[in-house]
Amino acid sequence: MNKKLAAALSGGAVLVLALSGCSEDDGENKVDAWAKKVCDQAQPQIQKRANAQQTIISTAADGKPADIQAADSKAFQDIADADKALAKAVQDAGVPPVDNGEKLQQDAVKELNATAAAYEALKKQVDALNPRDQQKFADGLQNVADGLKKIEKMDQDALAKLQSGQLGQAMAKQPGCQKAKASVSPTIPPAKPGPAASASAPAASASASKPASAS
Repeated sequence: MNKKLAAALSGGAVLVLALSGCSEDDGENKVDAWAKKVCDQAQPQIQKRANAQQTIISTAADGKPADIQAADSKAFQDIADADKALAKAVQDAGVPPVDNGEKLQQDAVKELNATAAAYEALKKQVDALNPRDQQKFADGLQNVADGLKKIEKMDQDALAKLQSGQLGQAMAKQPGCQKAKASVSPTIPPAKPGPAASASAPAASASASKPASAS
């Protein structure tokens, strides 16, 4: 049942630029400097999000509902915290030196904070599930997966503007804004398939290796 969560997260926006990062002509120094400010602060948050997403994706397929509940709850809180920190990074960097920069900054900060609040609400929804009733737990995870789809759209919208035009090209060149590889591994040991399998997460799938971006 957690497969839907994994599928949604594997394509989630994590401030990863899908652009080539090619060099620009002279005159982009200010934009590059702004991008560096954001990306230097963003790097640990991108790593935190990657780890949180992998925790859900790689939770053992036949793990116990209570273990899945704990893993999902922590992952959603970690992603919320990362989004808040990303919003602060964009705010602290100042107005980007591009056309309509102030609005781009304000919109990104507002939407990232809204996304963080949505993940925290999803955490509460997971915490409220009853892991002792496997069928209700599975049904509850379906609702969580539906909510996650909407939050993913919010994530994409929050970052799409920053990833366009001069800002996107400048951020694509920064190491701190590149895709992070998850540094966590499953904490729940595999077990023989059983009744709990229908209410659990899948092993890491091929879709998890797909680059995540807001494009």
